[in-house]
Amino acid sequence: MSTIHWTETSLSCSAHWHSESATPPPSRVIDADDRMKADTAYRLACEGTALLWRGDFHNARQLLQAMSRRSDRKPIRQVDNPAEFFHLHRRARSHRARVLGRLLVLLEDDYRLNLRRAPDVRQACIEAYGPPSEPMAVSLTELLGVLGAHQWRTKGVEVPALDARIHPHYGVFSPVRGEYVDLVARAPLPVATDGRVGHRTAFDLGTGTGVLAAVLAHRGIDRIVATDISPRALACARENVRRLHLTGRIEVVGPGLFPDGRADLIVCNPPWIPARPTSALEQGVYDPGSTMLRDFLAGLTAHLERGGQGWLILSDLAERLGLRTRRELLADIQAAGLHVVDRIDTRPRHPRARDTADPLHTARAAEVTSLWRLASS
Repeated sequence: MSTIHWTETSLSCSAHWHSESATPPPSRVIDADDRMKADTAYRLACEGTALLWRGDFHNARQLLQAMSRRSDRKPIRQVDNPAEFFHLHRRARSHRARVLGRLLVLLEDDYRLNLRRAPDVRQACIEAYGPPSEPMAVSLTELLGVLGAHQWRTKGVEVPALDARIHPHYGVFSPVRGEYVDLVARAPLPVATDGRVGHRTAFDLGTGTGVLAAVLAHRGIDRIVATDISPRALACARENVRRLHLTGRIEVVGPGLFPDGRADLIVCNPPWIPARPTSALEQGVYDPGSTMLRDFLAGLTAHLERGGQGWLILSDLAERLGLRTRRELLADIQAAGLHVVDRIDTRPRHPRARDTADPLHTARAAEVTSLWRLASS
């Protein structure tokens, strides 16, 4: 672990530095408290100085919001090329995240947050970081994300297709975009080679919370093998499988993409934007070079039973942003020795599709999510 250093009442202090986005430790750290003005805090943060907060917790949140407003005042340069505008937008968001991430808090060796009016963050930190060992500094934005994830994990997300709740863990993409879950819940199952509707075995690749594996089990699939490359996702999926009493039907294995063997149905909902993620959570959305998408397509025929199908659930947002073309997607499908049986489309229902203040609103409002039913040529 890296270390940060600062001076407090003429004493040299240090603490371990932790960043889920792999942000390097700040080279300059100063104390900050309730006397710090937002303009001063924002200027220092833009210059690269980190502010270790020693004041009231709620005042720290208000300062963070004030810094965020100042960051949002700078408009993104307008260009006609959608892909170029997307990259400018990502660059602006990355700069904003770096600046806001320079407001820090110190967690004690038991994850206690020793600030006035601070909530008890210990359980949330244990869930995100594992057992505590020694004091460590984190950004306030990261800690707020940890607290939010703890609420998601505690309350869960209602999934109508399951008539149950799924409980996401920190760093695992939550199934709040229900349209892709509904696609898997209503797409016609392929007919098995023995004439049966419904199949003995299915793979759920990149299972995340395990929600699609659970939907397949509810649809009558006898055995589902769920995989993921993320240890956090594997732990999350296993916990949800236990909560849903599906341990006899769903096996969670990994880390990896394809498990051993073949299946009658292989489902994959890969990240839909071919760009670099900046955090663990963003790995559910951003996939540099569409690596997971292409690996899924390339390995499909070798893992399908005779007469089986692969279901690719994919948003066309990347196409609307100029980051991938439909021709490229179809070429990748054909190159993998596959053909399209059919495609089922749906429109997004998430709030961002209706947010006219979002710089990417035009693309998001037109977005279509599809379930592509693929079979070997």
